[in-house]
Amino acid sequence: MIDDNLVFKALADPTRRLLLDRLFARDGLTLSDLQVAVEMTRFGVMKHLRLLEDAGLVVSRRAGREKLHFLNAVPVRLIHDRWIDKYTERPVAALVNLKTELERSMSETTVKMFEIYIKAPAETVWAAITTPQWTGRYGYKALSEYDLSPGGAFVVRANEGMRSMGLPEIIIDGEVIEAEPPHRLVQTYRFLFSEETKVEGFTRITWEVVPTPGGFTRLTVTHDLTGAPMAAGMVTSKFNDQGGGGWAWILSDLKSLLETGANL
Repeated sequence: MIDDNLVFKALADPTRRLLLDRLFARDGLTLSDLQVAVEMTRFGVMKHLRLLEDAGLVVSRRAGREKLHFLNAVPVRLIHDRWIDKYTERPVAALVNLKTELERSMSETTVKMFEIYIKAPAETVWAAITTPQWTGRYGYKALSEYDLSPGGAFVVRANEGMRSMGLPEIIIDGEVIEAEPPHRLVQTYRFLFSEETKVEGFTRITWEVVPTPGGFTRLTVTHDLTGAPMAAGMVTSKFNDQGGGGWAWILSDLKSLLETGANL
């Protein structure tokens, strides 16, 4: 569960904001990488990273002997929706979004991680990820279909609104690499919106669905976007009325639906 107080406390410190900026520019940094970036002792950087992880703003994973750190945009998205968006005039927001997207397109993007806590059983979260009965109800409301056997097909079918805008019947395809219901799913993922996105090819997504002792489920999405800048721009974009939002918005909407029965 995301605690607003922990997020605000973490963002209040300029060093921690600088660490987030470094991870925004390049995800998957080691402690040594971040230490050089902020010119601080390893112990000092570790303390700041611990607070950022407690707030859910940073997630980490092991890669051999190293520990890699990733920016998690979901808490910022939720804070923005609750405390900022309703006070922001549309023209100002449009200019800020334009600046952000231009900066984002210039950044080096490889692996992105998104993490959120949902008050629902792991089995329900798994079903919401893998069945069209659920996927048609949140996010972009397209219908995802999985063959959950190794090598099985994955397709996302356009909804009626998408087809009316000229999108093809199948807008995303891929293949299941590994499936361990209801806890782990590894798959490939390719956008079919245009010839350019087709040529960019397949990326790789790992879903991890972990129940917690408190009755919440931790959902982590790790998207390896190496060599796919167009896909990276789409899955990390901020919400807008023209279809933006990416994983941060999709997961936030999923949380809202499972916990309240209503979309954002």
